[in-house]
Amino acid sequence: MHDKEKVNEIRKERERWERTTLPKWMEQRPERKIEFRNHSDMLIKRIYTPEDIKDLGYARNLGFPGEYPFTRGVHATMYRGRLWTMRQFSGYGAAEQTNQRFKYLLKEGETGLSIAFDYPTIRGYDSDNPLSMGEVGVCGVAVASLKDMEVLFEGIPLDKVTTSMTINGPAAMLLAMYIAVGGKQGVPREKLGGTTQNDVLKEFFAQKLIIFPPRPSIKLVTDIVEYCTKHLPRWNPISISGYHIREAGANAVQELAFTLYDGITYVESCLERGMKVDEFAPRFSFFFAAHNDLFEEAAKFRAARKLWARIMKERFHAKNPRSMWMRMHVQTAGFTLTAQQPLNNITRVTIQALAAVLAGTQSLHTNSFDEALALPSEEAVRIALRTQQIIAHESGVANTIDPLAGSYYIESLTSMMENRAVEYFQKLDDMGGAVAAIEKGFFQKEIADSAYKYQKEVDEKRRTIVGVNDYTTEERYPMKVLRVDPEVEEEQVASLQKLKRERNTRKMNEMLEKLHYAAEKDENLMPIIIDAIEAYATLGEICDVLREIYGEYKELIVI
Repeated sequence: MHDKEKVNEIRKERERWERTTLPKWMEQRPERKIEFRNHSDMLIKRIYTPEDIKDLGYARNLGFPGEYPFTRGVHATMYRGRLWTMRQFSGYGAAEQTNQRFKYLLKEGETGLSIAFDYPTIRGYDSDNPLSMGEVGVCGVAVASLKDMEVLFEGIPLDKVTTSMTINGPAAMLLAMYIAVGGKQGVPREKLGGTTQNDVLKEFFAQKLIIFPPRPSIKLVTDIVEYCTKHLPRWNPISISGYHIREAGANAVQELAFTLYDGITYVESCLERGMKVDEFAPRFSFFFAAHNDLFEEAAKFRAARKLWARIMKERFHAKNPRSMWMRMHVQTAGFTLTAQQPLNNITRVTIQALAAVLAGTQSLHTNSFDEALALPSEEAVRIALRTQQIIAHESGVANTIDPLAGSYYIESLTSMMENRAVEYFQKLDDMGGAVAAIEKGFFQKEIADSAYKYQKEVDEKRRTIVGVNDYTTEERYPMKVLRVDPEVEEEQVASLQKLKRERNTRKMNEMLEKLHYAAEKDENLMPIIIDAIEAYATLGEICDVLREIYGEYKELIVI
């Protein structure tokens, strides 16, 4: 990007500045006595110049929006054409309560729905299972049957919204419920738009909400990808998630590398199934976290797009440019929210959201300021949504594409993150792939070490967290926190048991027997799961059949 002779002149000028101007200022205003490092432990230089990007080729490394390598964005017009989808993560209590929250957010200007499910649903248990006691509807909405999904979307036409479902192990069952609700509304499958997270690999080393062992889990992921490729052309069958990796304690480079490597594993599984890369890859999507270091996060997102494009083109020989697109959803970092001085979280979320927008996300969730204390209140979730709307309409950052491009610091940081991620790819390839790395505890140890290092820096005040280890106060902000009424669980259990008494048990059992047979024969299970769901088989009943065939995962203890 820069002529060698000119770069040499700039180097000489920098050295002159360091000999003459800088020492005088260092005497008057010495630098703070800290190490200037980002969360990925990269040493940040005092100043960046064209020297730092002298080897960067514009066409090779940046290019133009909508063209390979997509560093500057996957769409040629980006936000000048259409703003990102504002998608607030929502779910609590029973389906009726979350339905009301959905309608409230749509009225306030949300442009896409995003469902948070409770722990029993995520783990594949019915609400009336003894293991579900005390957890029904607490950290998300309870969905045990098609009946719950019908209530969840009552009055919300599925051909008018897109819906993201944060669900992994039981993703096939929840997608089947959504398809069935669409059918009841008269919406054809080809018009259903949205995303199933369906990323089980990160569960084994990050979120840890696992049902089946790795290999059958990947098989179920591939079933969904194959089914959606054939029947749901507007559906993203997988959202490969770095968010939970980061929340578990990974740094930005680890989040970047491990997420993309999980994506590589899913592509390989689909190819082994006999699918062609350009048939399924255009519908792959990604999900990242945005933390407080604005430039590190923006560089991470830009590096992610460039890396994925290169992986798809060079490693998997994709021909369709859409197969090389990294379409991403970003969520601001729950990990960074503090219970102390909770209003400070509004500022944190604004910085994080700004990083995602500056780097060209397609979809964004902003956390509510009270989420370190409880489920978000209506006031808090409205402020979170307004944060996105203010960035979109008042800040000016959506007026031009990739406004950070060309910054000596940003471009240098983007290249550094890309190079460090590639080093991780090589380690994982040498190890035998993602499943082998999980079985050896590699991911788990890397993340644990990173989390320990970060917490130690906070404890020793080498990293300042405002309101927590510095700038503290005894003042308490008076807040109303949203609590789920214990009666919700009683009502949900009663409703589910009523459904089980009144459904056609014979037909339902026939479907479960067919599912058992199909799982033994290693068939694609999506069609029979849809049939079972339409017969009002419950989530737990379907998962129990698969537990018989696949077994349950027992976590490796990493020391």
